[in-house]
Amino acid sequence: MIVSGLLTSVSINFALCSIFFILYSVLRKQPGNYKVYAPRLLAEGRAERPSRFKLFRLLPTAGWIWNAWQPSEDDLLAYSGLDAVVFMRIIIFSLKVFSIAGFIGIFVLIPVNCSGNQLQNIDLINISNNSLEIFSISNVNNGSDSLWIHVGAVYLLTIIVCYLLFTEYRYIASKRIDYFCSLEPQPNQFTILVSNIPVPKGSTVGQSVEKFFTENHPNTYLSHVVVHRKSKMWTVTNAAKKIYRRIMNSIKPPNEPQFMHYGHLEANVKKDHSREEVRAAFVSFKSRYGAAVAIHMLQANNPTQWLTEPAPEPQDVYWPFFSSTFMGRWISRLVVIVGCMLLTIVFLIPVFIVQGLTNLAQLETYFPFLQGILTMSIVSQVITGYLPNLILQVSLKIVPPIMKLLSSAQGYISISEIERSATHKVIWFTVWNVFFANVLSASAFSLIFIFLEFKDIPSKLAVSVPAQASFFIAYVMTLGWTSTSSELFRVVPFIASLITKPFVKNPDDFTVPSFPYHQDIPKILFFGLLGFTYFFLAPLIIPFLLGYFSLAYIIYRNQLLNVYAPKYESGGKFWPVVHDSTIFSLVLMQFIAFGIFTLKKLPHSTSATLPLPILTLLFNEYCRKRFLPIFMAYSTETLLKKDREDRNLPGMARFLGQLGVVYYDPALVPLTYSRSQDTLHEPLIPTQVRR
Repeated sequence: MIVSGLLTSVSINFALCSIFFILYSVLRKQPGNYKVYAPRLLAEGRAERPSRFKLFRLLPTAGWIWNAWQPSEDDLLAYSGLDAVVFMRIIIFSLKVFSIAGFIGIFVLIPVNCSGNQLQNIDLINISNNSLEIFSISNVNNGSDSLWIHVGAVYLLTIIVCYLLFTEYRYIASKRIDYFCSLEPQPNQFTILVSNIPVPKGSTVGQSVEKFFTENHPNTYLSHVVVHRKSKMWTVTNAAKKIYRRIMNSIKPPNEPQFMHYGHLEANVKKDHSREEVRAAFVSFKSRYGAAVAIHMLQANNPTQWLTEPAPEPQDVYWPFFSSTFMGRWISRLVVIVGCMLLTIVFLIPVFIVQGLTNLAQLETYFPFLQGILTMSIVSQVITGYLPNLILQVSLKIVPPIMKLLSSAQGYISISEIERSATHKVIWFTVWNVFFANVLSASAFSLIFIFLEFKDIPSKLAVSVPAQASFFIAYVMTLGWTSTSSELFRVVPFIASLITKPFVKNPDDFTVPSFPYHQDIPKILFFGLLGFTYFFLAPLIIPFLLGYFSLAYIIYRNQLLNVYAPKYESGGKFWPVVHDSTIFSLVLMQFIAFGIFTLKKLPHSTSATLPLPILTLLFNEYCRKRFLPIFMAYSTETLLKKDREDRNLPGMARFLGQLGVVYYDPALVPLTYSRSQDTLHEPLIPTQVRR
């Protein structure tokens, strides 16, 4: 891609971002759009729909930026939980790293790159017709002593990133402990999930659980809830909810509240033969420490029986997991692996289309009838500068939902685990299909052969990565600037609200969405990978990355405060994923540096760069030993301290009494319907609500 194509992409994306900002600043103030742009505020009663018309609502204003900027991190923690804070810390970490990297790249590396004359026939007067490679390391002469500046820059950035990673890991680990200690008692802190329960002949799962834990945990065992298989019940219950909601929407509600209890439906559900006991149960204890001991101790001489794991929050339980047998879950995991591989191969099709669009000569060869159109300057600039990334963006939209669907079939017991698994899948899918496939421009099979030849990987990447700098700059703008601005505008929910508005009889019936961590965390981490790999190769990408992270900081704060409500709280468990991904990006940068310095025939480059990945991996191992256990389990010190603090709480006895019912499957709970509120109610004892 030449400079003119990149400038076209910049212009288009900047225009789209401006349009999204202006539309949002106007539409967010319209009362009819509150459930699109402030559903959380509306659900919590903190946003009132004004009835009178006011002219200022038609004028774009930027007051929302100050409202999003103003709340402190402690305010965000209290309002949206630790997962939201960790997400924002990812953006803050990226801003810190690439602000330093940008200073080094723009003021040190780019002048060095431009001073070389490795690339010939450069027209400095008509710079728009030149490739961006003149700003890259490709323009530095082979064997030049100037390349030692790049070596020093790679070392300096590695040291800075490792220091900031260590600082952030330590900070978030301490935040995780502090947040746990500040919470009111939560059911999942006192409960574990026990599976593969052996049941003697003539006994039941409940009797086996009661006998085992009464004998082996007599001082701490409290109660249990046996899990039932209920695939048909889920179908009946969900169908009932839809039917009765439609009925009540068509009937004008009376002045007095009326509650209808569907006894016949409840009876039919209880008679469903699909309700049978699963050899699993939620077991509750009198203290957090008692639950922790049961989790981490081997319960039986046979390690395949009485398997224990931490219980998720009641609202975080993924109940369809319990509808599968052990063999079914094992087969589904194999199917998921095959599904991910097939998706990776199929996705190479849009990648090849993108690569074809970036090469006009190849496009004219395949489609000679387009030769006349492609010779037009504006058409060629749009095709090479903007269209490839637009196609890639549209294709990537379907990946996170598919990965979440695949993860849900792997046997995870909670929605949070499913989303973390989907986050892993999306990260590696993006790295493989977007980075390596575009850089190496190869088929799936040739990519495999390339990576089997391990010793040749650095040199192949050193040749291919710098050549794709302009493509990934345009990628950052399209998938970063425009996509993030469209998140602010909420294009799909806004269009959906316009379409469904004439058919909605109850305007107060809407759903507050939860934040899609599995979709946005991989995007941020992938942009970080691009920043690391191109830092010393083509530093011109870093200002565009800083623009993206700045937009992401203010826009995502606004969305977390106004739009999304937390569905679960994992206690910051997404940060280890971030740490591992950043280490991978650093090592990849160092491998590419090893290859590029070797190709540039820099003396002693091998001995200079070889220690970097070794030291980085040693640092990573230290962090895993030092901090990762904190994210896996809480210490005895923390648990006992919290148990002592809560021992004399006035409502503690009542809370412990509720633990026997909060883990009932919602599909097994009798349904009641409120005509005045138009909602289905489940008569469970309420648990503590997190704020």
